[in-house]
Amino acid sequence: MKSSSPRIVRGVVLVGGAALLGAMAIDVVAVIGRHTGIPLLGSIELVQVLVGVAGAMALLIACLHDSHARVRLLLVRLADNPRRSLLRFDDFLMAVFFLALAAGSGWILYELWDSHEESELWRLPYRPLRLLVVLTLLVAAGLMLRRRAGGERP
Repeated sequence: MKSSSPRIVRGVVLVGGAALLGAMAIDVVAVIGRHTGIPLLGSIELVQVLVGVAGAMALLIACLHDSHARVRLLLVRLADNPRRSLLRFDDFLMAVFFLALAAGSGWILYELWDSHEESELWRLPYRPLRLLVVLTLLVAAGLMLRRRAGGERP
């Protein structure tokens, strides 16, 4: 999106990139540890959390830069006005999809709020990650609706 702040985009990229680098570093240490007889117990738990953060940031970047995967087979054959309408409808359906995912994830978050759910070895709480997922999906839906309402499509 052209109106998004470069500082926000840079921050999202930095958080997502740092999470991916952290996941990679943990995996490297775990592999080296397995081969040297000093395993890093619970490395999968740590990597899962970091990949979850990176995935959330990747979704926001895709929404901000309109770089979602899209089959363009039909789009290239349409004239300008019908193509624009179809893309706006696509934004609306993406927003509905993200809202449905946020509702389901929010429901799970609500049901498990008091359960003190955590990973087995590192005892990492899942509540913040679930909250991040719900907030990310709501922001993604908002970005899609804002683009649809603003007519920012080519």
